[in-house]
Amino acid sequence: MDVGKYVSRTLRWRLCYGLTSRSLLFLLFLNHTASGQIRYSVPEEMKKGSLIGNVALDLGIDLKRLRSGRARIVSGESIQYTELKTDKGTLVVNERIDREQLCGDVTPCSFSFDLILENPMELHPVKIMIQDQNDNPPQVLYPVQTGGSLVAEMVPRSADVGYLVTKVVAVDVDSGQNAWLSYKLQKATDRALFEVGLQNGEIRTIRQVTDKDAVKQRLTVIVEDNGQPSRSATVIVNVAVADSFPEVLSEFTDFPHDKEYNDNLTFYLVLALAVVSFLFITCLVVIISVKIYRWRQSRVLYHSSLPVIPYYPPRYSDTLGTGTLPHVYNYEVCRTTDSRKSDCKFGRAGSQNVLIMDPSSSGTMQRLQSEKSILDEPDSPLEVS
Repeated sequence: MDVGKYVSRTLRWRLCYGLTSRSLLFLLFLNHTASGQIRYSVPEEMKKGSLIGNVALDLGIDLKRLRSGRARIVSGESIQYTELKTDKGTLVVNERIDREQLCGDVTPCSFSFDLILENPMELHPVKIMIQDQNDNPPQVLYPVQTGGSLVAEMVPRSADVGYLVTKVVAVDVDSGQNAWLSYKLQKATDRALFEVGLQNGEIRTIRQVTDKDAVKQRLTVIVEDNGQPSRSATVIVNVAVADSFPEVLSEFTDFPHDKEYNDNLTFYLVLALAVVSFLFITCLVVIISVKIYRWRQSRVLYHSSLPVIPYYPPRYSDTLGTGTLPHVYNYEVCRTTDSRKSDCKFGRAGSQNVLIMDPSSSGTMQRLQSEKSILDEPDSPLEVS
């Protein structure tokens, strides 16, 4: 740029906007230190850390200068899409770049920032161009795909060849050739009756409608873009061939679902029935096996020649005439003739605490008293004294 022209323009800015002398000097300094702009072109959706370019090599700046000048990026964007690696002098992706989010429908899409160095001050503008990628499928605007209600286009039986039934409208948020759309008829109740425009998506009749044509017609249209690889969307168009609305309503009350949907539903129902039947049979077999096993065990014990050891519960009372004391207190004491002189003490059963209510048990009581008197008799003449 011619310095004289720049100074004259700066003077006009001072007169118009009231700039101070210091501001003028700063503008002149920036104009003197700013170098040419560098530009990079990168595809969108690059991964974080991907290389954009080597700014040190492209600007002819030494790596020591980047570090000593504290090189940094200054951008007006709220999101810092790029990062400067001062140790290598490279520019890398810092955040995922979505062209549709950044620029919308504006083409071409780009963003700019400045590379600033200090001591002395240097300013290097950098511009990044974003290349569109085919990352979005087409979106169908009409006919609206509703889940519950049924929408049908009506065609009179008097319709001639080329009658416009409806038009499929779709858009693609990508740009360039990635947004070019084409329409194709994938499936139809009667393929010899309708056709779809390749570029405009118009559905027209290709022959005369007759009385033999079914009232209910279903068309499946696929919308594809021109990207690599291409992305697509599918739309269902219901068509009623009739002359009056009552005929349409009577025919469309039981409009069949898509065959593929019915096949899937039948498959899942059969699978669920098979699983439930398998679980029921398995439980039944397990229960019968347990019953048979227990029956066989009882038969084995019944026919066994091994002696049966009775089980006495705690505090069991013997009622067969062996004594009135609880079963846990029935025991025999064997002592020698001089056992009274030993230091060993034997516990007594405590028969004094047993209350006999049955008069018929008096004989047992007398026997106990006699046994007690025998035990209390002295075992030797020494004990009498």
